[in-house]
Amino acid sequence: MVTLYRKYRPQKFGEAVGQNHIKLTLQHEISAGKVSHAYLFCGPRAVGKTTFARLLAKAVNCQTRKEGEHEPCDKCSSCEEIVATRSLDIIEIDAASNTGVDNVRENIIASARLAPSKEKFKVFIIDEVHMLSISAFNALLKILEEPPARIIFILCTTETHKVPATIISRCERFDFKRIGTEDLVKKLSHIVHSEGIKVGKNILESIARQSEGHMRDAESLLGQIVAISGKEITDAEADLVIPRSDIGEIISLLELLFKKDASSAISLINKLLDDGVDLEKFAEDFIELCRKVLISKINPALGEKLGLDIGESFEIKLNEVKKDLAQEDLVRFLEKFIIARREMKNSFILQLPLEMAVAELCFSTPTSVTAPASSIPPRPTITPVRQFSSPIVEEKTGDAPLAVIEEPISTPIANVSIDLETIVKKWSEVLAKIKKYNHSLSFVLRVCKPRTASSGKVCLAFKYKLHKDRIDEGKMREIVMNVFKEVYGAPLVLETIIDESLEMEENNAGNSVAQNIPTTVIEEKVADENIKGGDSSDDMMSGLLKTFGGKIIS
Repeated sequence: MVTLYRKYRPQKFGEAVGQNHIKLTLQHEISAGKVSHAYLFCGPRAVGKTTFARLLAKAVNCQTRKEGEHEPCDKCSSCEEIVATRSLDIIEIDAASNTGVDNVRENIIASARLAPSKEKFKVFIIDEVHMLSISAFNALLKILEEPPARIIFILCTTETHKVPATIISRCERFDFKRIGTEDLVKKLSHIVHSEGIKVGKNILESIARQSEGHMRDAESLLGQIVAISGKEITDAEADLVIPRSDIGEIISLLELLFKKDASSAISLINKLLDDGVDLEKFAEDFIELCRKVLISKINPALGEKLGLDIGESFEIKLNEVKKDLAQEDLVRFLEKFIIARREMKNSFILQLPLEMAVAELCFSTPTSVTAPASSIPPRPTITPVRQFSSPIVEEKTGDAPLAVIEEPISTPIANVSIDLETIVKKWSEVLAKIKKYNHSLSFVLRVCKPRTASSGKVCLAFKYKLHKDRIDEGKMREIVMNVFKEVYGAPLVLETIIDESLEMEENNAGNSVAQNIPTTVIEEKVADENIKGGDSSDDMMSGLLKTFGGKIIS
């Protein structure tokens, strides 16, 4: 029995679907009689590389083709022999089985030196050319540089990067693409019509999607279904061969999320699980569809280039949902389902991450994240001296809950008057408040000394660079400056310097404001960890490394 993909292999350029950019170029070259001596056809498998090579070979050798035409007649002896693979001048070579230089010399070079026995051109079609050895490529290169008259080389490959640049530069290169769903359905419709088979368009679309742009795969799937069902194909018979398509359910879930119908959305997910659907693959397909819809909304031209390729019936349904979806909705859907897809691998209830994602999307509103009021210490009510440019900075540490902190100013406020004595007097209050936001940061500030305070700026001196660098980190600096505003009632800008001569002192409040060696601070950190009940040396060490910016070297 002849398989469908062999029986319906295109015999003319007009019968080939897809690859229009290649088809038009070759047709013009054939019509004008300006055919190149070497071609490189590269692209995915089963997209028409060998088919186009044979069409080109047949067209240039057709005995009845007139000048200015590009289609072979399919009736002359030359066309008939090429179709039947009997022509001695059309030589197809599988490079995967003939990788060595000796094969190239015997099968290609020696044969190329002889004139065509009957045809106008002797054509070498070398499939999977990237499999040739380096020495074989070198031997082939010489004849590509100085080809004999009436010789055409057509090199086909799925891995262009393995073909030497010297070979590529001597060929006319054509990049084949995967065939679109619409073109695949068109070809499958032609086949079932010719075979007298009754089948719904939705089944043909499912076959096209399953084949993922590979024509031979689509024709093979159709052949398998026909073998089971005969001349009339039902959905049940098609499901025996084609894995169930969930595009319709994905679009339905998208619509339910937009309507915030959590009950129906969760019911849909559990029904899919009961029906044996692979939920991980379903989540991946949902993410892919949302991505394409988002891109099409951001840039319609790019969206058309990517193509949804879901078939006409599903595209109509999607367009009804798509028009109401905002870009912000799609971003939230993507964020939640990407996390859910990752968590499904370790979930003891497979569908639970998807159910949680649905619940969060349906019950929450797209607002900025803020911390619970109880987690933020009360602040004094003051008249703002300057408008803040950015409202929120989020900071989360292992020692404190999520805090929402106003972004500090980056330039000093000239009319803020505060002296060094005031800074030192309330320093213990600064340390206490800092500890609520970041426990380890308070230890770093215990080993510094307020050096100057004027014109809205406070300068802190550190004996060691590692302490200064810790404070200068973006989020650490923001916390300190905002605590300054709480304690001193005015926005202050933080400056830091290194003073290696800094000595230990005790301020009036009994807090150390300078240090001699970091050992004191480490002891305080260890003691604090013990008070908190920490029983892990690893956790304690991690805290120390985080505080002082070090690393373990042995």
